[in-house]
Amino acid sequence: MPSDDRAIAISATFTAEAIQPALAFWAGESGLGLEIRFAGYSQVFQELLDPAGLFARNRGYNVLLVRLEDWKEAARPEDAAGRLADAVRACAGSSPAPLIVALCPPTAAHAAAFETAACLLRQRLDGLAGVRLLLPDQVLDLYPVEVVHDPHGDELGHLPYTPEFFAALATAVARAIHAIATAPFKVAAVDCDDTLWAGICGEDGPQGVVLDAPRRALQEFLLDQRNNGLLLALASKNNEEDVLETFRAHPEMPLHVEDFAARRVNWESKGANLAALADELDLGLDSFILIDDSPKEATEVQAAVPEAVVLTLPSDPAGIPEFLRHVWAFDRARVTEEDRRRPQLYAERAERVRAERSAASLEEFLASLRLEVSIAPMRHGEAPRIAQLTQRTNQMNVTMVRRSEAEILALAGARLECLAVEVRDRFGSYGLTGAMIFGAKDGRLVVDTFLLSCRALGRGVEHRMMARLGALAGERGLASVEIPFVPGKRNQPARLFLESLGTADGDGVFRLPAAAAPAIVYRPGKGAPVKPLPDAETNHRPPAPRRIDYMRIATELRTPAAVLERLRAQSLRRAPAPADPPRTPLERELAALWAELLHVTSVGVHESFFELGGHSLLAVQLLSRVRRIYGVDLSLEVVYSGEFTVAELAKAVELKEIEQAGGDYQDLLREIQSLSDDEVRTLLAEEQDAS
Repeated sequence: MPSDDRAIAISATFTAEAIQPALAFWAGESGLGLEIRFAGYSQVFQELLDPAGLFARNRGYNVLLVRLEDWKEAARPEDAAGRLADAVRACAGSSPAPLIVALCPPTAAHAAAFETAACLLRQRLDGLAGVRLLLPDQVLDLYPVEVVHDPHGDELGHLPYTPEFFAALATAVARAIHAIATAPFKVAAVDCDDTLWAGICGEDGPQGVVLDAPRRALQEFLLDQRNNGLLLALASKNNEEDVLETFRAHPEMPLHVEDFAARRVNWESKGANLAALADELDLGLDSFILIDDSPKEATEVQAAVPEAVVLTLPSDPAGIPEFLRHVWAFDRARVTEEDRRRPQLYAERAERVRAERSAASLEEFLASLRLEVSIAPMRHGEAPRIAQLTQRTNQMNVTMVRRSEAEILALAGARLECLAVEVRDRFGSYGLTGAMIFGAKDGRLVVDTFLLSCRALGRGVEHRMMARLGALAGERGLASVEIPFVPGKRNQPARLFLESLGTADGDGVFRLPAAAAPAIVYRPGKGAPVKPLPDAETNHRPPAPRRIDYMRIATELRTPAAVLERLRAQSLRRAPAPADPPRTPLERELAALWAELLHVTSVGVHESFFELGGHSLLAVQLLSRVRRIYGVDLSLEVVYSGEFTVAELAKAVELKEIEQAGGDYQDLLREIQSLSDDEVRTLLAEEQDAS
């Protein structure tokens, strides 16, 4: 596999290929379109630690599927968990690909020991850069299945779970990858009447609307999202005073007016109001989610603002809580402290805007801010935020280099250095808003990353950052500061900033003498930075070829059964009526079972299982289903000892039933073993008539 290849790479402690169909389905649904590749059977530790293995070469997403009891050589499950944690930590420190560790459900005999081991693993992996731990309860809470374990499949082919659970696991893994791969949405704009509350405040009166259980759940959900960094906005066709009075009349509501960063409550179209909210918040419309109860309004908004995600609440309000649990658009791979502070940052930003408008000049406004800029080596716990900045910042980003948390930590511990930039003024802290990654090379200080969030642009912070690099170069006896510029779709402000300092060489590299760089200072009116454009911090990954249909996922694809049904419908092959149709009730039942597993419309009793597209994993699943349905325990010898057809399987089932009956049937069994399948059926019919 080439070093720059991207895939979903899977290593497991058991036979895991049964996850592939559902995971491939979700790779298509979520727009990733990545190939799924499997490591060697039960090679988890080798894969985690091999510097030339599948995981090490992958630039996509690595997935571990672990059943702790599979490590039978470990004296205790805790020992296995400890070894796994050590290997995961080693892999996370060297691989740029995010790693999802999915602990899979234990059998009943190992459940108690599993809890202790899982607790240890949570403690050891908590907060580890680039690692996401997925526990069985998390999977089954969202995607419950009636039967999880398949003991017969486990015995036959180390395939320990049912197809339904593999579909649930695939969905949970795909959802975790989606959260990592997709930029979090930044704003949830929400309607009021029959959305935040039941009733119409303009008709029922502010006192007449009701906060029923489903709407309370919606408000609590949105409040939780706000606490994790999602901005809230009101977008309602209403009289604004009626809406404000409704909030005042219902102090029991979890949400209050001050929880909303902006609002548009009027009789304009909601599409126009979303555009106005985006302009006010300096964010792109593609970072908005609209929540409404009206399908008509939702359709109109989606047509007017196709960039936004529009969610229509279920017509039955009782379905609102479950619907919200399955909207992937609200997922976040990790919540940083900066995310939690975002609502407060926007409130402070509004105060700055008011101060800027009242100031006589830009120079007066900047002087009134009393700006403080701290530039210091990256501290413990700051890597997630710096990685987030590299992934989302576009305007003041000179090289457009994107880094994962693991890469940030690896670089900072090896050949490069990382400086974190924090900014505050009299209104409050901007938070960690900038970063510089650099190293010395051939007598020069060479910049790998130089970026600053749009929230701090236009204040001269970038000038102070460049001056610090110049001072460091001088202290270390380096001749110059070298800043390569890589043009992107939105980083024109970075180019203009660099051009205000000097001229690029023919290769697009700006070189500043170390002696002159420390004197760089921002003077309003001279080389002033370009005013930031809306939505500077957007996701770094290439846009999906089409918008993910979050509504469809939350309504039609939220159960493993629905996923399996969709898989069957997509891969169903139309076959002509077989020349050798089933002749007995048992053959008809088995032919239907084959057709379901092989995704064909019909099966002849003498058609080969493998020629129809079957393989060893499907054979194991087939024999497991036969055991559950008919109570007969068949070995894989039935599959590989000769032609594996419906007729042969029916014969094997009938013989096994006779064998298990014992006693009077033993002599008959010895006689039957030498007969053809037609002769067996004739004899069985005679036996049944005689009885």
